Amino acid sequence: MTAHKSLMIRVSLTLAFALLPFFTFAKDKDAAGESEKEFNATEMIMHHIGDAHGWHFFGEGENSFTLPLPVILYTDNGLVTFMSSEFHHDTEGHHIVEKDGMRFVNLHEEIYRLNAGAEAVEFDEEHNALNAEKPLDISITKNVAAMFITVILMLVFFNSLAKHHKKNEHAPKGFNNVLETLVLFVRDEIAIPQIGKKKYMKFMPFLLTVFFFIWITNLLGLLPGAANVTGNIAVTVSLGLFTLALIIVNGNKDYWKHVFWMPGIPTFVKPILAIVEVMGVIIKPAALMIRLFANITAGHIIILSLIGLIFILENAGVAGISVPFALFITVLELLVAFLQAFIFTILSALFIGMAVEEHEHH
Repeated sequence: MTAHKSLMIRVSLTLAFALLPFFTFAKDKDAAGESEKEFNATEMIMHHIGDAHGWHFFGEGENSFTLPLPVILYTDNGLVTFMSSEFHHDTEGHHIVEKDGMRFVNLHEEIYRLNAGAEAVEFDEEHNALNAEKPLDISITKNVAAMFITVILMLVFFNSLAKHHKKNEHAPKGFNNVLETLVLFVRDEIAIPQIGKKKYMKFMPFLLTVFFFIWITNLLGLLPGAANVTGNIAVTVSLGLFTLALIIVNGNKDYWKHVFWMPGIPTFVKPILAIVEVMGVIIKPAALMIRLFANITAGHIIILSLIGLIFILENAGVAGISVPFALFITVLELLVAFLQAFIFTILSALFIGMAVEEHEHH
C-alpha cells in the first residue's frame, strides 16, 4: 500500500468517525413514524464549535457518551465544586443541582444560581435574569481540558528532545528529528529574519510556544468530538494580548519616539500621526486574534454545513456531493492548521521586531 493511499484511508476513516455525532441531530422517528425532533442545523453547528461543561462525543440525552468535567463556581458563600454529570446532560435549565444549600442549573452552558423558591430561570425583556444570578465560573470546560492536553503533549515532546540533546551529540531520529526541524524552522525562517540575530533568542520561547500551541490545538480540533480551541475568541484574545504585552514591555526608546513624536515631519502633523500610531500598536495584535479566530471557525462551520445539508434536504443523494466536499475541506484544514500557526507566529515576530529595532536617528 502506497503512502498516498494510506493517508487517504486514514483521512476517510477520521471523517467517517467525525460524522457519527451529526446523526444524533437528525430527525428521530417513533414507532408510529411521527417526527419527535426536527434537525436544527444552527443548533448542531453551535453545539460542535461552542464550549461546554462536559466533553460530548456522540449520542443525545441520557444515551450520550459525554466525559464529565469539573464545574468550579465561586459564589457569595465560597467555592462550590461538582462534576458536570450531575446536570444529567441537561443544558436547558431544567435539572437542578443542589450543593451547599444552593441550587444551580445549566442553561445553554451558562451556570445560574437560583434564588429561593425558583424552579427555573426567568428573564426580562432585556434578557436579565429575574430570579437567579451567575456565579463566577472557573470550571474546567471542554476547551480548557483540550488546552491542558496540548500543554501536556508539548511538555512530553520537548522534554524528550531536550533529554536527547543532553545525552547525545548526534542528530535525533524519528519524531525528535521532525520536532527539531520545526524548531529550526521557527528560528531560521521566523525569528531571525523578523527580529534579527542579536535579539531573537530572547523571544524564541514565546514564538516556539505560540507556534506549537496553535498548531497542535488546530490538529486536535480536527479529531471527532474534539474541542474548537482556537475557534474560541477568548483564547485568541489571550494570545494576542501576550504579543501586545511583549511589544509594550520590550519596545525601545526609538520605537516609542516614532510612535508618539515621529521625527523628520512637520510639528503640526505629529499629534495626528501619534494618534494613528498608538491605534496601530493596539490594532496589530487585534488583527492577529481576529484572523486566527475567523479562519479556524470558518473551516469548522463549512464542514458542518456540508454534512448538515444531508439532513436538511433529507436526500441520500446529497451525501454523494456533501461528503466528498467535506472530505476535501477536512484535508485542506490540515494545511490551514499549520498555516494559521505560521501566520500568527511570523506576524507576532514582525511586530516584536519592529518594537526592538534600532531606528536611524534623524
